[in-house]
Amino acid sequence: MTDYLAAVLEMLGPAQNRYADPVAWERLHAELGIELPSDYRALVDAFAPIQINGHLYLTHPATERWNLGQGVRTGIKAWSDVPWDDLDPDEDPRHLFGLDELSFGTRNGLWPIASTDRGETIFLISGPEAPRLLVSYGETWAEHRMSFAEWLYRYLIGEDMSGPNSAAFNPGPVKLERLPMSPGERTKPWYGPDRGM
Repeated sequence: MTDYLAAVLEMLGPAQNRYADPVAWERLHAELGIELPSDYRALVDAFAPIQINGHLYLTHPATERWNLGQGVRTGIKAWSDVPWDDLDPDEDPRHLFGLDELSFGTRNGLWPIASTDRGETIFLISGPEAPRLLVSYGETWAEHRMSFAEWLYRYLIGEDMSGPNSAAFNPGPVKLERLPMSPGERTKPWYGPDRGM
C-alpha cells in the first residue's frame, strides 16, 4: 500500500518547517471544534504558506498573514451564504453525494482547507466516514474518499481531482513558491526533485 504522505514529500523535496508550531494547531482545533487530519497538518507544517505548481494554495495556522484559521472562517461564511436551495439537482452536492444537509463549519459539515487560483475549493468532510474530501470547481463537484495526502499526490501527477477534465498537470519537478509574508516582499520559486515526468 502506498504511503501517500511520504510520496508527496518525496515529490516536494525537503520539508522547510518554517512555521511548525503544535500550539498553533491546538488553538485552531479548539476554535474549530474538530481536529484536522495528521497528513494534512504534516504537509502544511512542512511547506505552508505556499503555492504549489502555480495553482494550489496551502496556508498555516501559525502565521498572521495567510492564516489557515482566518481562511477557514472566511470560507465558511462565504459558502454558508450560497442559496443552495436554488441549485439544479445535478449541481447540488447534497443529491450528488448523499448528504443529509449541506453545512459549513459544523461537526459533520464541510471545512474549506485549501484552494486554487483556478477557483477550486478543497473541503474536508468531518464525521464518521473520514477521510473524505469534496472539491468544488465552478458548478462541478467531485468526491474523494481518501486522505488529503493521496488527493495531493494524485493532483500532482495530473489526475482529474476536481471533476472531469480538471487536471492541472505540470511535467517535471513540482514548483513551490512561498507566499509573501509582508507587503512588497518578493519571493522566488524553487523546485522539488526530478520526478521523471
